[in-house]
Amino acid sequence: MQITSKGQVTIPLNVRTRLGLLPHTQVEFELVGDHARIRKAKPGAGARGNRALEALRGSADTRMSTDEIMALTRDDAPRHRKSK
Repeated sequence: MQITSKGQVTIPLNVRTRLGLLPHTQVEFELVGDHARIRKAKPGAGARGNRALEALRGSADTRMSTDEIMALTRDDAPRHRKSK
């Protein structure tokens, strides 16, 4: 088996099946002496960002267009003037 220039390698089907490694499964690597171990990541590993996004999903209450939101991300939003 060969490692690609991007550091990728295909995990053989029999190994994926035995470990239950489906597409998008998080895995962990552990160095042990002169070899590495791969295993399914512990529940919640790498999911902090996903939990944060789920907590925020649907919570926006502002009425902005997509163009206005994109302008904010580019820091070229029109400056709001205080009304008198």
